[in-house]
Amino acid sequence: MEYLKFDFDDDEDENGEMSEGSISAEVQSLTDATDHAEEKTREDSSDTDLEIEDAERSFATIKGTELYIEACKLVGVVPVSYFIRNMEEPVMNLNHHGLGPRGTKAIAIALVSNTTITHLELEDNWILGEGTTYLVQMLRENCYIQEMNISNNNLNTDGAEAICRMFYHNISNIRAIQLAGNNFREQSALYFSESLTANYRVMELDLSHNEFAEKGGEQLGQMLANNESLEILDLSWNHLRMKGAVALSAGLRANGSLKILNLSWNGFGNEGALALGEALKVNNALSELDISSNHINNEGTVKLCKGLEVNGSLRILKMSHNPMTVEGAVALVTAVRKNPKSRMEEINISNVLVNEGFVKLLDVVCEVRPELDVIYGGVGGYLTKKLEERPDAMKVIQNYLDANKLRLWDFFRNMDKYGNMKIPVAEFRRAMMLQSKISLDRQQITELVRKLDQSRTGYVDYSHFKIQEPEEKPKEEKDEEEL
Repeated sequence: MEYLKFDFDDDEDENGEMSEGSISAEVQSLTDATDHAEEKTREDSSDTDLEIEDAERSFATIKGTELYIEACKLVGVVPVSYFIRNMEEPVMNLNHHGLGPRGTKAIAIALVSNTTITHLELEDNWILGEGTTYLVQMLRENCYIQEMNISNNNLNTDGAEAICRMFYHNISNIRAIQLAGNNFREQSALYFSESLTANYRVMELDLSHNEFAEKGGEQLGQMLANNESLEILDLSWNHLRMKGAVALSAGLRANGSLKILNLSWNGFGNEGALALGEALKVNNALSELDISSNHINNEGTVKLCKGLEVNGSLRILKMSHNPMTVEGAVALVTAVRKNPKSRMEEINISNVLVNEGFVKLLDVVCEVRPELDVIYGGVGGYLTKKLEERPDAMKVIQNYLDANKLRLWDFFRNMDKYGNMKIPVAEFRRAMMLQSKISLDRQQITELVRKLDQSRTGYVDYSHFKIQEPEEKPKEEKDEEEL
């Protein structure tokens, strides 16, 4: 089959049968008989997946639960009670329900006319390529679903092709889609590359835990160079290395929309780190990069730092579980120190054991860049002195507030520029480092931030410190008390 001959406009194929693009009739009449014996007895040769010819089975006038139950009868599956109970909720979670292709077909039929569900979870349901086709047909008509998770469904190449047909023609309102663990290999990368180059709707894409390798990296690199809508891309746990890693980095060089890129658990190595460094020299959009577990040692880290010395957009760099030492850690912090345009807020090298020299360097850098947080594994070495126990930062703050008759709520609120009781971690760290009234060092502030943002949301949520003001009594009650 010719690659990506995605033509939804053709009404019939060479055998005179209806193409999968004729969705209007499918929506009105819902579904065809599913076994081959029934297909042979039809009067015409229509193979439209969601269409039936029996007028008694036409459900154009019914919706909701009744529609789903009738669809289940036709395809021969047991209705999912959870789906029936939650059809009017915005989030539908059908993960691990064992739907299979037929169960997916019944769900797709019911969702064609659904207007409330915006987030659809279908992970681990053995959907296969067949079930994916039903979902794609449904999404051509349903304009309300914006997020979908169909990870771990053995979609393989057929499923990738069906999804990419939808991408190529921008025929759905899907903004975020998770496709992890679906056995996508090199051939599938061709489909994603071509279709996402033309797509302007999808903003978040998860292709992790698949099998893209060198050719896949080349194809996805071409996609990155041309795509103008993707903002979040997860390619972790693939086989991107050597030429594939270099080609993907070259695509990042020309990309102007991607903000978060996860490349962890691949094989970029030092050669890939060099290519990423070159990309970071010119890329001005990426704010978060995860290259953990990529076989990057000190040499590769130094090469990556050439890009960090001039990049003005990256805020978060995750490099844990790479074979680097304190030498690489020093190179990273020094690169941030040299770059007057750097916006770096977090460097994660959590497996690296540093020494006192690194800690002193970091203290100096944080005086100029108080928002910077470097997560390292610990301090080691023969010359390391036992760290003095520092008083708990929150207790120090509370003692200061008590002495000055101030409230903890007001303390946080004064740092909240937006008034939503959530302070970005970088802004909070900067404010704490620059203030001089409460004596806290960098490590105390780091521990404080980690306590206040234990879930790593990137925000200090102080809403639970709010003091409930006593409710004002009604005027009638006040008058009675006065009497």
